[in-house]
Amino acid sequence: MKFFSDNAAAVHPRVWEAMHKADVADSAYDGDALSARLDDAFSDLFGTECVGLWVATGTAANCLALAAMVPPHGGAVCHREAHIEMDEGGGPGFFTHGAKLMLADGEGAKLTPASISAVIDPIRNDGHQVQPHAISITQATEYGRVYSPAEVARIGSLAQTRELGLHMDGARFANAVAHLDCHPADVTARAGVDVLSFGCVKNGGMSAEALVFFDMELADVVRYRRKRAGHLQSKGRYLAAQVLAMVESDLWLDNARAANAAAQEIAGSAGERLLHPVEANEIFLILSDDEKDALRAAGFGFHDWTVPAGASGAARIVTAWDSDPDHVAALARAITAL
Repeated sequence: MKFFSDNAAAVHPRVWEAMHKADVADSAYDGDALSARLDDAFSDLFGTECVGLWVATGTAANCLALAAMVPPHGGAVCHREAHIEMDEGGGPGFFTHGAKLMLADGEGAKLTPASISAVIDPIRNDGHQVQPHAISITQATEYGRVYSPAEVARIGSLAQTRELGLHMDGARFANAVAHLDCHPADVTARAGVDVLSFGCVKNGGMSAEALVFFDMELADVVRYRRKRAGHLQSKGRYLAAQVLAMVESDLWLDNARAANAAAQEIAGSAGERLLHPVEANEIFLILSDDEKDALRAAGFGFHDWTVPAGASGAARIVTAWDSDPDHVAALARAITAL
């Protein structure tokens, strides 16, 4: 009964079916008919003209987006616990050829205009200090917290005022939209986001993510950078097929809703153990070492987590689109029984 990561979830049958249908001769790289449909598919989804480009990994999506906005001598503001800082092996610096990540604070790994300003306001506008060129926010955050449309819009307004690009790491974007029950443009295009890393792998995909550009000039830059970075796959139609299977129907939202519902069921059993409100498909809770051992002995798999001050232990539990309802219910009962 595994609750380690949604990265390990199964590939959705409709994604497999789409890849099988793509298994016919077509143009190579991104010249195929499926890749050509991405712009229209995402434009329909977000209700505004945009460009969609596939890539193989979330790291590549995030880092290519930053590289299009931030020069080697510049910087991008992100939360100090953001994935681009903690879990991408120096990828942002590699892709941007040396740009700096400028780390800000915020409860639940969320940035605010105030926390961003606290980082960039003291910077002198001269050649001796790294100048900010972009802001990167994560939706949902590393602690499963979700930015509301108003919160994104306030950051978007700050970005526009300060002439900064705004990138959204949306590895769990679908889970956030499912929680908010809003139009996807409300937390992206209409709120000032320039480019979105649209997650698919965590949500039932196999090997494809997408970059969605609301700023067309950035898309033009990334078309060249994607090739240079080794992410212009020769049989790109298989990546496009995965993305289209998600976005040309409600599959992306259906899968996220299933994962979120499973997380809510488990969260309902945790009570005061919860470290953060559960707004997507991640649950962080206080568990002693003995309690973790008891759950693992009962067959449940999950990751240990950084122990907060005053607690004897903590864990992260992640649900997915295919979480077995019986396993979810069993884990909820087991946590209640501790």
